[in-house]
Amino acid sequence: MRALIIAAAAGGAVLALGSCATMSAEQCMAGDWSGQGYVDGQQGLTMSRLDDHAKACAEHGVTPDAGAYAAGRRQGLVQYCTLPKGFEVGRTGSGYAGVCPSELETDFMYGYRDGQVVHAAEQALSNARGQVESLGSRLEELDEKIVGKQAEARAEGLTEAQREEIRKRIAEIRRERADTERDWRRAQDAIDNAERDVRDVRWRFRDQYGSW
Repeated sequence: MRALIIAAAAGGAVLALGSCATMSAEQCMAGDWSGQGYVDGQQGLTMSRLDDHAKACAEHGVTPDAGAYAAGRRQGLVQYCTLPKGFEVGRTGSGYAGVCPSELETDFMYGYRDGQVVHAAEQALSNARGQVESLGSRLEELDEKIVGKQAEARAEGLTEAQREEIRKRIAEIRRERADTERDWRRAQDAIDNAERDVRDVRWRFRDQYGSW
């Protein structure tokens, strides 16, 4: 499981970086590699971030000080690899790239897994609300179709066979609407359940992590 988390986070990091420079010309010229490492460590970035900085600064003829960067990053990781930070990272649905030293990782992962519980509950609530909205929109569309078909059936010059076909189509739409409304009601129940779950996890973790 931890390997999957790390792989997903690494893949996401590559996509996020894209072709954007990680450091400006001013930052490269300043040469505060210890400070840059500290900032990156606080953000839970891997050591490979230095490679990105090296590419950005090569355009300005600057080579990173890997030793100073690594030392600063280690200090930054002390701020990142904590129980509260792990909870924050997990709660926001962010990935963990396996950067914490073994002596700090236990606490971080404890908070991270608690945060994932909260994230899952909040995501379920968001999904349920989205489902209700989607089904509600579909109900409106079906109502409009029924009204349109009813008007079509009243048009002059239609044969009885044509009117019968329209009535059959209206019946089909009504059946779909009934099914959609049942799904909409079930989705409303899902919202109620998800809201209860969110309240439960907030209550469960509030003493340890505070409110958020």
